[in-house]
Amino acid sequence: MRNRRSYFSYVLLAVFVLAGALYLLRPLLVSENRPTSSETTAAAPSSTPATISSNGITKEGEVTFLKNGKKFKTIDVEIAENDAERQKGLMFRPYLADSVGMLFVFDSPTPQSFWMKNTMISLDIIYVDQNKKIVSIQKNAKPYSEENLPSYGNTQYVVEVNGGYCDKYGIGVGDSIVF
Repeated sequence: MRNRRSYFSYVLLAVFVLAGALYLLRPLLVSENRPTSSETTAAAPSSTPATISSNGITKEGEVTFLKNGKKFKTIDVEIAENDAERQKGLMFRPYLADSVGMLFVFDSPTPQSFWMKNTMISLDIIYVDQNKKIVSIQKNAKPYSEENLPSYGNTQYVVEVNGGYCDKYGIGVGDSIVF
């Protein structure tokens, strides 16, 4: 009887370890169905309905980063354009792929300040002015932190991406975005 309990414990432990490993490896195992460049140009952006991708983000648009006027990186974004959406942001999301983010749209350019309360993942917070030029970046914001992360200037748009994204792809102050 003792051997059966021991055997059952090992099987149960193996199931939990496998489930945990699959949860951590999910981003690598799930491939996103991203359109090719020819498919992107064929469809009109305004006629494309929002779809939920495998990472849980509702695609409502795209943001392209520009360096010296040249496009170098594009991400799918969910758009937060009202107070309720801006308050929630990326809270309570356990995972965010490198190919997605969130775009916050404000009515007019003003100094902004974000925090990471109830945000489970580290983020880079990119503050953008009314001319769509990046004015500051708060890199690798700490999850669950209630510390204010200011824009250090007037901003009308904010883009949130995975922590470390800006360093990984060379995005910096002075670069621009289009959406």
